[in-house]
Amino acid sequence: MSDSSQGTGQDGSGQGAGRDGTERVTDWSGSEGARAFAAVEGATDRLLGYPFVFRSLSRRIGPGSVLVDYGCGPGRVADAAARRLGARVLGVDTSPQMLELARASGTAVAEYHLVENGRATGLPDGCADAVMCNHVLASLPTREALLAVFAEIRRLLRPGAPLVLLTTDPACSGIEYASLRIAEPAPGTAYAPGAPVAVGLRRTDGTWQEVRNHAWPADLYPALLASARFRDIVQHRPTVEEALTVADSELVRSRAWTAERARPPLVVTTATAA
Repeated sequence: MSDSSQGTGQDGSGQGAGRDGTERVTDWSGSEGARAFAAVEGATDRLLGYPFVFRSLSRRIGPGSVLVDYGCGPGRVADAAARRLGARVLGVDTSPQMLELARASGTAVAEYHLVENGRATGLPDGCADAVMCNHVLASLPTREALLAVFAEIRRLLRPGAPLVLLTTDPACSGIEYASLRIAEPAPGTAYAPGAPVAVGLRRTDGTWQEVRNHAWPADLYPALLASARFRDIVQHRPTVEEALTVADSELVRSRAWTAERARPPLVVTTATAA
């Protein structure tokens, strides 16, 4: 489980090249998965995702607040949050290899904690002033698994504290974004909730790697969050026009963002712990 350009499934590991040269990666776990993760470029997320997550958090927390990054991966997004928000960031992840990579990378994150048996070790109830969870939910194969993650996040949050989720809309399939492409379902069909879906992620060298996700539509989350004792649930799909004043200006000018303008693929969901 990692916040990355996309989450990936936990049902296997390994990688190999396909006929088109695309690298196949089934899991971020293990040393090979961690190294593959480090090569993800993530331009679409840096335009339409993380800046809006940080903006949502900045409206609810301030310097010195405790922010948990649930599914932190190697800590790049957690590091950016710590530097931008001035928060004391605690990264948690299910992968020891990801946390090893994070600890070795010199981030501004205060602590890293392993998730074992669904629980963030060493973190007490109500320890967090906010939680962000970026591209983790796509790694989960069932509604029960989604609810378990929401329950653990709710345990970590104090009452009245915010949760900010970043997810990708699986309906945005068949479109090549700057750093993302979702395989189309069979002709005449749509992805059922939780169905396996292949996602391509552009790497820093311009090549692509494929990971296996699960297709969870964004409109499923509000009901699940409500059942996990969250309230004030709001969803927003950031656009390129909004990003002009939110994202890094050099990144905004770096390309045309044609696909992102035509159909923005990312959804930010905010909620409050009841």
